[in-house]
Order: sequence, then C-alpha cells, then structure tokens
Amino acid sequence: MSCEIEDLEIHKGKTFTRVIRWETTPFLYKAISAITKAAPAVVTATAHGVPDGWRVAIVSAGGMREINAKYNPPRPSEFHRAKKLSADTLELNEVNSAGFTTYTSGGYVQYYTPVDLSGYSARMTIRDQVGGTSLLSLTTVVENGRIVLDNTAKTITLTISATDTALVTWSEGVYDLEMVSSGGVVTEILAGTIKAFDEVTT
Repeated sequence: MSCEIEDLEIHKGKTFTRVIRWETTPFLYKAISAITKAAPAVVTATAHGVPDGWRVAIVSAGGMREINAKYNPPRPSEFHRAKKLSADTLELNEVNSAGFTTYTSGGYVQYYTPVDLSGYSARMTIRDQVGGTSLLSLTTVVENGRIVLDNTAKTITLTISATDTALVTWSEGVYDLEMVSSGGVVTEILAGTIKAFDEVTT
C-alpha cells in the first residue's frame, strides 16, 4: 500500500506511544458462520487468521445486511478494529448490532494482508522541515530502541519516554517512518507533521 499520512502529537513530560499495523494487498477473506445481535457484535469465522487489533470489513453477510460494507472494495471508514477473542471469533467493539436484522448465512471477513516483519528494521526521523535539522530519531537498533517490531502481533510500536519528551524544545516538525528489509529495500509507510505541546501537570 502507499504511504499513509498521519499527524502526530507529543505532550512534553508524557510517554508517547503509537502502535502501527502495516497492511498490504491482496485482501484476505474468511467465511463467516455466525454474527451475534449484541453490543459489541461478535463474528464467528473459523481459523480467521486476523491479528488482534487489525482492521476488518464485513461483506456479503445474509440477513444482517446493516453490518456489510456498502462499497467494493470497502472504503476506509467501513473497516472496524477487531479484537481477537479466539482463533475463530472476533469482537467488533465499534459495532452495536443489537438492533440489526438477524444474521442468516454467508458473508466474509475481509482484511488486508499483514506484512511479514521478519528481517525488517525501522527508522523514523523528526526534522524541523523537509531536509532540515534532525530534532529526534527513533530506531529499532541498539542506537535507541524506540521502535519495537512484533512479528507475531504484526505491530510496529513507536515509544518516546516521558523523560525524553520532557527534553523536547521544539514545537512542530515533520517526520517519516521507513521500514528497511534484510535486502536493503526501504519502504516509507507513514509520514506527516508532529506537534509538541507543553506539559501542564508536572
């Protein structure tokens, strides 16, 4: 997938954490056998393979048509963050299906393929402007370890400690997050602006 644009915020003296999930094509589909009428909705899809916290869309479900994505492929707003309850069930915390029509049959959980993170390292630099002075760096290597890759959970976690954010003297910058494969291929997956706000409670 192309690089996502997201603006971030740091609050000085507070720990900054951002969990990223790197999605790619093709879409994966897992057949649905049940959807509860409840808040939140629970979807049964045997051996769904969806990592905890991944975004999923529901398509072609019979009966409970209110839960289905309206567009093909689904638009970003039609994906829901899924909580993995088991190898066969997912909870959609954003979806209250209590008032929906009863599910009858069919349908699929549709989601992007999680990128295999094995062999990757990651790096992120915050600068005052594109091509400008480096303000802060995050890496997965011994240099600072502010990025942690979890290939089981398929997560990329950015962390800046409260001690380090307290030392920030700048108020705004730009950043990009790059993934580097074992073969040296560099892929930019996230970029945007980042603002740093003064601490109120110390």
